[in-house]
Amino acid sequence: MAEDVLAAPPPSPFQTIADNFNKLTPRQKMAGAVALALAVALLVGVWLWSRQPQYSVLFSNLAEKDGGAIVTSLQAQNIPYRVEANGATILVPSDRANELRLLLASQGLPKGGLVGFELMEGQKLGISQFHEQINYQRGLEGELARTIQSLAAVGGARVHLAIPKQTAFLRDEEKPTASVVVNLHPGRNLEPAQVAGIVHLVSSSVPKLAAEAVSVIDQRGNLLTQKRDARLAALDPTQLQYVEEVEAAYIKRVQNILMPLLGEPNFRVQVAADVDFDATEQTSELYKPNPPPNTAIRSQQTVDNQTNQPPAAGVPGALSNQPPVPATAPITTPQVPPGGASAPVPLTTNKSATTNYELDKTIQHIRRSLGSIKRLSVAVVVNHKSERNPRGDVQMTPLPEAELQKITALVREAVGFSEQRGDTLNVANAPFTDAPGPEIITVAWWKDPEILALAKEAARWLVLLGVIAFVAFGVLRPLLRTVMPVPTKEEEEAEAEREAAAAAAAAEAAAAAEGEGKEAGEEDIPPEVLEAELAKMSFEKKVARARDIAAKDPRIVAQLIKTWLNGGAGAEERR
Repeated sequence: MAEDVLAAPPPSPFQTIADNFNKLTPRQKMAGAVALALAVALLVGVWLWSRQPQYSVLFSNLAEKDGGAIVTSLQAQNIPYRVEANGATILVPSDRANELRLLLASQGLPKGGLVGFELMEGQKLGISQFHEQINYQRGLEGELARTIQSLAAVGGARVHLAIPKQTAFLRDEEKPTASVVVNLHPGRNLEPAQVAGIVHLVSSSVPKLAAEAVSVIDQRGNLLTQKRDARLAALDPTQLQYVEEVEAAYIKRVQNILMPLLGEPNFRVQVAADVDFDATEQTSELYKPNPPPNTAIRSQQTVDNQTNQPPAAGVPGALSNQPPVPATAPITTPQVPPGGASAPVPLTTNKSATTNYELDKTIQHIRRSLGSIKRLSVAVVVNHKSERNPRGDVQMTPLPEAELQKITALVREAVGFSEQRGDTLNVANAPFTDAPGPEIITVAWWKDPEILALAKEAARWLVLLGVIAFVAFGVLRPLLRTVMPVPTKEEEEAEAEREAAAAAAAAEAAAAAEGEGKEAGEEDIPPEVLEAELAKMSFEKKVARARDIAAKDPRIVAQLIKTWLNGGAGAEERR
């Protein structure tokens, strides 16, 4: 009987599966096939779902006409797309978004719902001058709106121009005006410099349009062209920015010098700068007299007049008005020889002298640069000093006067204090309160776009793994247990006992056949008796006996394994 046990090879796993499957009823076979088919379909579906491309925004805030044209173009090219936000947003696969934008741009899409100067390309013959003017105005409005939309913060724009009809009478002439409506992206605002740029752009594009006649509002109706500081209303945004930069530079100087001494949370600094943006030129010519040592004569003129004629005298009348007596010729009246008589004494003498001295002349041409500082106002507040009292408690005490003077001197030197300029400096010492500062608004981590993208990708893979685990442990494992049941513990022990008994019987039979291991005079033990004895033995004793036989003669175990590998051929030959 031991030889029969050794001769029967164990069945293969596939044979066991086939036998168990044949034992199932037709209903069980059909249910297993349906479950297996559903599991395969579920796996394939989840795999295809996980392999879907990521979609990104191609265009947003589209007009209906532009959205329809873009969808038609995508359908013609067999490109997958999605439409969201009531048709205002179109999504395409992320890996092709940039390529499709360039491709649609070559087709002139999207037009943005605005008509530019391309409106002038389709002019009909015989159109009136009024229609030409209207088309030109529409095209100009569209081009300005497109240019304004190129700003990063602007999502959409509309421009309205009011251009009056030209007239030959200057008294009745009206100036054009313009209005701009900008639709800003969520969370974005226009800086004053950007608003000024929009105003300058529109005013420069329309003849005779002044910048003051341009109004800019946002989608909430806020007027953006009047948002200026009342105290600096006459300054343009560039000048306002310059003033802020100057004040920030002085504040930074004071902070750098006080931070090592007091620490950042123990002082506050504010600086107000009065900046002169007036462009002035001054030319002066100054004259000063030269002092006596440096006196220099520029020009001198002397006049000396003498006359020998007596002045008119007598009673006015006929005699005094008689003409003078004719002069006597020298021929009839001999001349007086020179030196013969004394020269006549002049009756009237007049002398005058004019002297021009050089002057100290100074000519000055002064041109003051823009942005010079006229006056600085500096305010510094310092916190009280924290000290421990004898009991160990922390208390705040005012700073000593000497230390305040030292801080004042440092701040004075840091800002370049000038009394001639009229600067003011005030350093105060006061206890700071523990009031919380301005609340910093932070986005929750679960609202972060990057974290949301990672969470979606992780959820996709978790769903895929969950489906695989469900199919493996919920469908395939029960089917395998049905067609190939797992042996219980009792069955495993019985199988091990059967194998140990077979090994022991084979070892005894081989020993008896070979005539080895027996002492002289020992009688042969019949197989039935040997099997009965083995049946009475426990599992541990059978294993121990098999180990003893293998230890005494390993050739028996080798012969047994060889017999198993040959499928019992040796036993059949021996039989």
